[in-house]
Amino acid sequence: MPVKFDIPDYKKVRVIIDTDAACEADDPFAIAHALLSPKLMVKGILAEHFNCEGSVQRSYDEIKTVLKAMGRDVPVYMGEEGAISAEDISSDHYFDDAVSLKEKRKASPAADFIIEEALKEDEHPLFVLCQGAITNVAVAIRKCPGIINRMTIVWIGTHGAGNVKAPFREFNAGNDIIAANYVLNSGADIWLVPSSVYITVNIGIAEIEERILPCGEIGRHLYENMVTYNNSDQAEWTKGESWSLGDSPAVAITLNPDCGRHSMQHAPYIEEDTSSRYDETSPLIRVYEDVDSRYVLGDFISKLRLEYLNINESSTN
Repeated sequence: MPVKFDIPDYKKVRVIIDTDAACEADDPFAIAHALLSPKLMVKGILAEHFNCEGSVQRSYDEIKTVLKAMGRDVPVYMGEEGAISAEDISSDHYFDDAVSLKEKRKASPAADFIIEEALKEDEHPLFVLCQGAITNVAVAIRKCPGIINRMTIVWIGTHGAGNVKAPFREFNAGNDIIAANYVLNSGADIWLVPSSVYITVNIGIAEIEERILPCGEIGRHLYENMVTYNNSDQAEWTKGESWSLGDSPAVAITLNPDCGRHSMQHAPYIEEDTSSRYDETSPLIRVYEDVDSRYVLGDFISKLRLEYLNINESSTN
């Protein structure tokens, strides 16, 4: 137990983390935050692609690295190899047992796990925290539409609801636009954290070095992984000495749904350039307008430091 306190069982929720963990450097922070939180019963972690060859395996390997560094044992599942096609969505029999194996599209272990967990009879609500493309969730819903009303999907993605011209290509929606529009219009309970919100969870690399690096193997991994990526050619878009822990709001709003202002809005239609288009016929979803970054970062760092202190205390007694 990372912290000495616990909470009543009825307040706890089941969680599945869907993450492109090896894409940048912020996903591992969110994974660690979820695993350190007594409220969140993490049932499985799903490797998500980031639209390049071998990316699912890379995400899977990074998830395993984080778990090893934290001394945690949580099931990890390989996700879909890449973006879905229009045929995946439109074909009436793509997952039908009557279709020959040669023609039938198989769902990934990650998609099958979402279905399995969603169909369980459990009083603890299920939250699926999506920190990348939303492909695994789309395939799960396409294969088993009955799960739509059995989970809450928290997604870090898009530029928001309404008519919003893309200020940049939004990475998570852009890595599978077909899946994005399919899930957004599925009628599921969706909590959306758009780019204007997730880019505000800023932390300096100096603070990571001072407060996170000393926290054992996981602290060292989070720091070194961040610095290595920040100095790579892939990170030319970053500011240099800081980072937005953009995936962490998925954990924070699951812990405390009111740590940011939100409203019910019609789900956007995502254009090819990741601009959002208003559609008054689409389902209503919860859209976050901001998050309390002090709470997001403070809760994570405190839990991480308490875990490290409690482990040291136990080892010296």
